[in-house]
Amino acid sequence: MTQTEQDPFFDIRPYHDQEVAGAIADLIADQEFIKAILHYRFPHLSGPFGWLLSPLVKAALKRKWSSLNSVRDVQLQVAAYMKKTMANTTTDFSYSGVEQLKKDQAYLFISNHRDIAMDPAIVNWCLHKYGMNTARIAIGDNLLKKDCVTTLMRLNKSFIVRRSAKGPREMLKALGQLSAYIHHSLGTEKQSIWIAQREGRAKDGNDYTDAAMLKMLYIEGRKQGLSFAEDIGQLHIVPVTISYELDPCDKAKVRELVQKQTQGHYQKGEFEDIDSIIQGITGMKGRVHVAFGKMVQPNVDSADELAAALDAEIYRNYRLFPINYLAAGVEHDSIGAEDRAIWQAKLAEHSEAEQQWLKTMYGAPVFKRQQQAEQDAAKQ
Repeated sequence: MTQTEQDPFFDIRPYHDQEVAGAIADLIADQEFIKAILHYRFPHLSGPFGWLLSPLVKAALKRKWSSLNSVRDVQLQVAAYMKKTMANTTTDFSYSGVEQLKKDQAYLFISNHRDIAMDPAIVNWCLHKYGMNTARIAIGDNLLKKDCVTTLMRLNKSFIVRRSAKGPREMLKALGQLSAYIHHSLGTEKQSIWIAQREGRAKDGNDYTDAAMLKMLYIEGRKQGLSFAEDIGQLHIVPVTISYELDPCDKAKVRELVQKQTQGHYQKGEFEDIDSIIQGITGMKGRVHVAFGKMVQPNVDSADELAAALDAEIYRNYRLFPINYLAAGVEHDSIGAEDRAIWQAKLAEHSEAEQQWLKTMYGAPVFKRQQQAEQDAAKQ
């Protein structure tokens, strides 16, 4: 019997406890991984002194990670790192709605997507602080161009979404495996899942749920003979709204948006996603709020209906900051002189075309929440 026959999710799932120590040993032995650490931690020394620093980094990692022998051990290490990261890169952090979650229940958390690494990390930080198990994280294989990155992500409870599958047959097989794995994780293993509401970050601030992703979820439910509503009911879907006061990657995002607008396309650099991940983790975010919305009720009959329900709850739960109102051109009592000065300084760093996208990016939540409030009022 092959490995895949014994474990149908072997090639996409996160590592199990018994695989952790071996995966960590592989990482430490991976010279490309060590070079990446040297490049980002010691950029001025990694070139001429890389040969000298490399064994020192390996020795330090062995000492630091020698006691990690389970998925929980890794998660506690990640939690310690997150505590430092949030302290250094946010001025205030808050979350709401977790009290509705049952600690012994597995949930499918679907959130808006603004940052590659921090979105799921912050959701898991909230769950950890509340005393729940952290969620497994969906990550596209477009971000896993290096073996060491794949190993690192799978150590951190990530499972692989095969976006690079070629042809209809291969794509359908990949989507079927992904849908089956999500159901298996939630139903059999009782492990929660985090997945973004759409492929790719909402660089223009326009958060919306892609119905195609929801149709993927139902592949396994249909196979089980369930109606769409019945399948949604067993997935325990919770919409999550992540609100950042400041986006550490806003400069890169508006440059990309302007280039697409003026040239019709944008070609990413080889390590651009890695740079975005690092900038998103280490850059200043100001105030951050995470809102866990009401669990979706099994009264929706299609992916489009479910997408609309998720969007509505995400929009209702936006936490708006002065910068959002300023970008939208809306006056608000929360805006002070310092807020106006910060916004003007940010605008001054960009060209006129970039400024328009910056206003769109930061202003979109104001209009989305306002539109949702009007729709809710009309239904009453």
